[in-house]
Amino acid sequence: MQGAACGVEGTGMKGMELARRYYEEYGAPMIARDFAQECGKIACGLVGEGSECFGFDDELSRDHDFGAGFCIWLADEDAKDFGSELDEAYRRLPGEFMGYPQKETAVAGSKRTGVMRIHDFYQRFTGRRALPETIDDWRRIPEAFLATATNGCVFSDGAGVFSAMRTGYLAYYPEDLRLKKICARAAAMAQAGQYNYPRMLRRGDKAAALLALSEYVKAACSMAYLLNRKYMPFYKWAARGLLNMDKLPELHGMLGALCGEETPPGQRTEHIEQIAAYVIEELATQSMTDHEDGFLLTHCGCISQRIGDEQLRQMHHMAE
Repeated sequence: MQGAACGVEGTGMKGMELARRYYEEYGAPMIARDFAQECGKIACGLVGEGSECFGFDDELSRDHDFGAGFCIWLADEDAKDFGSELDEAYRRLPGEFMGYPQKETAVAGSKRTGVMRIHDFYQRFTGRRALPETIDDWRRIPEAFLATATNGCVFSDGAGVFSAMRTGYLAYYPEDLRLKKICARAAAMAQAGQYNYPRMLRRGDKAAALLALSEYVKAACSMAYLLNRKYMPFYKWAARGLLNMDKLPELHGMLGALCGEETPPGQRTEHIEQIAAYVIEELATQSMTDHEDGFLLTHCGCISQRIGDEQLRQMHHMAE
């Protein structure tokens, strides 16, 4: 399951574990007691916005929007039949749990906990009430929203409707689109890091060099997510998410060394090439290239050849 590990890390209570315990101690008994006839139609968990849904929350995360709470998802007809009563029952749950307040159901106009319709939840992040059917459907959905819609944990789902949508999205992009995105990231890494960064340094344009470095890091992060078949979250969590990767497990540390304040600008070019070689090795492992050239752009042809959709294959390397 993509997203949080549903546990306690370190010495602090993680938001996902807090949500699960609140649900198990108060939410599940309330549903079993007051909605015995409907409990098989109710899905509960914590998925969506907030660092706790990704499992990335820490001490700093508790200075805002942190508390005990969980999501309750209903099909449209069930929401009409008993959604209001269930929402009122949820709001009557204890306002404090394990020293934390009950989490606000809505933050900045966005509902994050409490009762919500299944299709409304997915439409909010994907713009769709049903799973994407075509490559164009997938391309229209921002990747960070896909990450948000599929993170976290489902605690219970009697009807399985919410989980069916979740499973469909977690199945990941169609393979042709994944390959096209990988090709685009390879081209971006080559252009921004291997080519433009050292040129900007030689020109003495520090601002342009930093912009090129930023584009390289962004493309490298995206490449890792694509090679791991995971959606990349909002930029501030993109690098943090690399710590949970099976493929390219050393990339987080390599990017840290690349961007470290103690790393001289000239030495960064060496780190850039090391990262490129690391990525090329994984591309070969996944049978996407058989070239040995160290310049990532030269591998785009091999990757493109593996794309079955002719229109997608003919698009420029930098496009996706």
